[in-house]
Amino acid sequence: MQKRQLGRYGLETSAIGYGAMGISLAYGPSDEQDGLAAIRKAFELGVTLFDTAELYGFGANEKLLGQAVKGFRDDIQIATKFGYTPDFGLDSHPAHIREVLDNSLRYLGTDHVDVFYQHRVDPAVPIEDVAGAVGELIAAGKVRYFGLSEAGPSTIRRAHAVQPVSVLQTEYSLFERDVETLFPTLTELGIGFVPYSPLGRGFLTGTARPASQYDETDMRRTDPRWQPGNFEKNLKSVAQLTDLAKEMDATISQLALAWLLAQGENVVPIPGSRSQARVAENVGAASLTLTPGDLERIAAILPDGGHGARYVESFLPHWD
Repeated sequence: MQKRQLGRYGLETSAIGYGAMGISLAYGPSDEQDGLAAIRKAFELGVTLFDTAELYGFGANEKLLGQAVKGFRDDIQIATKFGYTPDFGLDSHPAHIREVLDNSLRYLGTDHVDVFYQHRVDPAVPIEDVAGAVGELIAAGKVRYFGLSEAGPSTIRRAHAVQPVSVLQTEYSLFERDVETLFPTLTELGIGFVPYSPLGRGFLTGTARPASQYDETDMRRTDPRWQPGNFEKNLKSVAQLTDLAKEMDATISQLALAWLLAQGENVVPIPGSRSQARVAENVGAASLTLTPGDLERIAAILPDGGHGARYVESFLPHWD
């Protein structure tokens, strides 16, 4: 697995990471043993960046990840996040940040986390206070790098002036392109970028079904891209991309991840899967090189992303 520098502040990871959220949240029932096996398979195949968060079960996901990586903790980078409350409210006050970290360290079974993200910007707490609190945790050796998630250019700059932001995490895929407007800011400040939901919540795997066929606990039942009208258009695009991938002896998932890797050397996507076979498939994308001609053909199929918003309106992040 190739390595990549996530920004200019020292964070180096595998070119493809692993997102653990789906084991505990948002995608229907799961088997924890399958999740443990998938995480360990990812490491066997060279993945070193493993992503979790307090929000993913308020301890459940972090405990599972900690259990999975216990034998190789020192060989990987663990990223987790703070800022939510159990009722999906926001709380990024410094005292709460410190409390969340102490909990995360205990759940993960480690003495530090490599990346500590603010999960969502909290309008009630100045970002300078957030950056300062994380800076103190870095000075104490409990955190290595500061990250932001779903933050806009003004917030990024204000935080960065207090404590260098090493990495931004935001949704990005062939279906979701809005974050590209932030790339100049990230380049200017030397900030790495981690796309979450890099496979469009599974739509870019060729396995999408109508919304009504998913479990009641699966977010895709209400995802705008799965709703009638959008679903059929997205399905047509996926079929075209699948045909293009076959010409390269690849899968659509590998094509979608390779497209992300081609957007810049500071980009490290974090696909998640509860299947060892899918993990191996995703990791294989690191070996797929797209030519300028390939990128043009992809752009002709999806010039502006997928059809439908990425969230229902009440969950859409607002950048500033």
